[in-house]
Amino acid sequence: FFMRKLFKDYEVQESVVQFLFALTFTISCSMFELVIFEILGFLDKDTRWVNWKVDLYLMLFLLIFIIPFFVFHFSFFENGWTRNRAFLLATLGMGFFVLGFWKIGDSFPIVRKGHGIFSMEQGVGRIGVMGVTAMAVLSGFGAVNCPYTYLSYFLRTVTEADVQILERKLLQTMEIIVAKKKRIGFARAERRRRL
Repeated sequence: FFMRKLFKDYEVQESVVQFLFALTFTISCSMFELVIFEILGFLDKDTRWVNWKVDLYLMLFLLIFIIPFFVFHFSFFENGWTRNRAFLLATLGMGFFVLGFWKIGDSFPIVRKGHGIFSMEQGVGRIGVMGVTAMAVLSGFGAVNCPYTYLSYFLRTVTEADVQILERKLLQTMEIIVAKKKRIGFARAERRRRL
């Protein structure tokens, strides 16, 4: 499905990347189904709860450990390192990533103190904070960059003739406004005389 439908001309031929994409997509669809099942009251409540926990733990494990590890590994491997060295560097990079991931969340009051460091609440809280932050940064960048990029299409050089044409149009508009105000004033004066 990944190669035949979604990315026919996709450069990535690694089967691990295809598998991770399929697994992440499957878990996401399963969570979407669980939202619908929760609304409709479909399936037993305990069954839905077990599925929620399994899906959340799998998704957190993928997002926090597996996908970043393979991003590090393939980044080092594509830059000329051997597979063994790329694996070691990816493991080292993951150590720094996990440390930074947990330290980022320390400054936010995400969860109560009673939860352990590897609890679902800690992971979901940190992923949520980082996700919202990333979306805000990307949205802000897009909101500033898009008008800056496309403003040049709407700008054109203004010549002296353009300014004179607009000045004439402004004077004509002012004369029309003065003429209409005079008519309104005459009409009011005429109405007062009749009364």
